[in-house]
Amino acid sequence: MKELTEKQKNSPLYKYYIRDIAPVPAEKAEIVMRGDFNDADGIPIQEVNRMFEDGYLSDEFGIFHLPGGGVEVSNLTDMPNVTPDMIDFWFAWHGLDSFRYMIWDKDDHYYCQTQNPEISLNEKLSFKERYWHTTHIVEEAMLDDMEPLRFPINFVPPWEVGFDKEKWENFTGTIVSTNGTMIHMLREKPDGNGYELRTRFYMGWNFDGTDWHFQERMPVNDMFAKALLMHNIKEYRHLAEILPEVYAEFKDNFRVDLE
Repeated sequence: MKELTEKQKNSPLYKYYIRDIAPVPAEKAEIVMRGDFNDADGIPIQEVNRMFEDGYLSDEFGIFHLPGGGVEVSNLTDMPNVTPDMIDFWFAWHGLDSFRYMIWDKDDHYYCQTQNPEISLNEKLSFKERYWHTTHIVEEAMLDDMEPLRFPINFVPPWEVGFDKEKWENFTGTIVSTNGTMIHMLREKPDGNGYELRTRFYMGWNFDGTDWHFQERMPVNDMFAKALLMHNIKEYRHLAEILPEVYAEFKDNFRVDLE
């Protein structure tokens, strides 16, 4: 556990920080580290609108080397008590103070700061509009024993990374997307029993407003892809546990002096 300031220890968020965070289940960790996923199950980023289809796709979980280049890393997280509004709140709210980011994954999250606080604090906007066109500078480790990385995350509306706008407007869930490209789609489960989060990372790809382009700046390391998937499993399982309570307590309070 990191060394906290007295201000953080006296924060109303401290009760969330000291909660236990479960490790990745052993059977799932074994599947990830074995890494014998079928690349043919990967779905090219050009077909991202297939995520609006009913049921499940072949790429819901795993690491897939794509024929057009790059790697797709996918995860599926059960979030029975989380709603779309909660997810949109979270991405608008947590970038205003690093301690909010730390309660998400106290083992691996070190720093987060939006570069556009005026957007996050604008009460005239919806929760989703309060993170669109914002940049978060984050510092996090992929695994507990790895050195943290510092990098920007640029959030954009889903149609700016290739999602069909009309389909998005008729979608009852929510989609968090970046130009990185990271996609989180929260939707109602096909069986109607709560919600689930479908995550896609398309490493090496960028959208120019019209089409996707593969720009391999460096070869994707398979070990990094495995670490990314392990980290995603851990942090989103924990977010599913704490988010309903955090939302109930803070959804009407974005103040940056909260902590």
